[in-house]
Amino acid sequence: MPRILITAFEPFGGDSENASAEVLALVLDTVAARATALPAGVELVAEVLPVVFDGAAFERAVHRHAPDALLCLGEAGLRRIVTVERVAVNTMAARIPDNDCRRPHGAVIDPDGPESRTAGIDADAICAAFRSTGVEEVPSDDAGRFVCNATAYRAFGREVPSVFVHLPALRRSGAAGVGAETDAPGARRPERAASTHAELAAGVVAALGAISTELAPGVERG
Repeated sequence: MPRILITAFEPFGGDSENASAEVLALVLDTVAARATALPAGVELVAEVLPVVFDGAAFERAVHRHAPDALLCLGEAGLRRIVTVERVAVNTMAARIPDNDCRRPHGAVIDPDGPESRTAGIDADAICAAFRSTGVEEVPSDDAGRFVCNATAYRAFGREVPSVFVHLPALRRSGAAGVGAETDAPGARRPERAASTHAELAAGVVAALGAISTELAPGVERG
C-alpha cells in the first residue's frame, strides 16, 4: 500500500495561523469524508512541523511514517497563486527569527550536501493537478531561504520522491503578518489571493492523486 506523507507548518513570527496547516486540515477532512478522494489503497499520513531551521522534527516524521512519497506544504506571503517548487538551495537566511529564535545569515543546511537539489516528483504534473481544479499555479525555481526552503532541501535529498508546494498565505480574516520570507526584498503584497482555503484544499487533494499515479502508474481515482 503506497503511503504519502503530507506536511505543513505551524504559525510563526507572532501570527496566529499558517495557511498550510489550515489547508492540510481541510484536506484530511476531505479524505476522511470521501472514500474516493484518493486512489484505492493509498494511505495518507500527515504532520504539522515547527517553523525551525533544525530539521530534526522533519527527519523524525519521515522515520516514523516511512513514506513512499512526500508532499510538503508551506505558505508564501507575497505570492497570490500556488507555486510548485522545483529547486531548493543549501542556504539558510532569515529576515525574522524562526520559532527557536534562530536567524541565520547565509549558513549552509548540510555542509556535505550539494549547492542545490531538485524535486523528485514532476512539478508540471503537480501544477496540472492544481489547474484541473481551477486553482492558479506556476512552477518555481526559488523557494526562498527560510524554513520552507530548508525543508524542501532535506525532502529533495531523501530516497523517496518529493515535492514542495507554496500556498498563498491566506487568513480567515485580515492579512498575514508574515510569510514574505520566500520573496525578494521590496516585493509588494497582493491585494488578495487567487484561491480560497477550500479551493486550495481541493487542489492539494488533486496533487495527492497525481503523486499516487506516479507511485503506481495506471491507478485511477474512484
